[in-house]
Amino acid sequence: MLDRFITPVIRPAVEAIAAGLARRGVSADQVTFTAFGIGVFAMVFITLHTYLTGAILILLSRLCDALDGAVARQTEATDSGGFLDISLDFLFYAGIVLAFAIAAPKANALPAAVLLTSFIGTTSSFLAFAALAAKRGIKSMEYPDKSFYFLGGLAEATETLLFFMAMCIWPHYFAPLAYGFAFICAITTFTRIVGGYQTLKK
Repeated sequence: MLDRFITPVIRPAVEAIAAGLARRGVSADQVTFTAFGIGVFAMVFITLHTYLTGAILILLSRLCDALDGAVARQTEATDSGGFLDISLDFLFYAGIVLAFAIAAPKANALPAAVLLTSFIGTTSSFLAFAALAAKRGIKSMEYPDKSFYFLGGLAEATETLLFFMAMCIWPHYFAPLAYGFAFICAITTFTRIVGGYQTLKK
């Protein structure tokens, strides 16, 4: 929900950094792998209860995630790069939740399972619609720079990042935060299914 407002604000800085990386011969795929690698380190630190370090690494990972698309637009955007980006993004999101479950299994396992289940709803509806939209030639007007149709909702990248930050700052409140975000994801799944079905039916 917030991505459409945040993206225009950070775009000038992101494009400037991406231009510098492109001039140095850094590819979009390299930035994507870097983002995921930093995310893996964030997961490790969270399992070790070093939550603030995990939060910093999550922020760095998501900065790189914003940069890979910008680098691709300034060099060469490819379907393989778009596929790699979205695949590693979803692995990152799931991995952070898993890390909290590992850090405190008795307290966090059930809320983590509920949140991961809600992630399946948001990601499956997102990817299923993107595949069928590409088949029908449906273009996204809100996110024209994406390599596939980006179906929005209440839970997008910005909301996910905010909840991850809150979980790292207040790890003892992981359970209510996870349940709250799972509810938001459930609403997102419902609206995507209804909206996607109606769009494709037309």
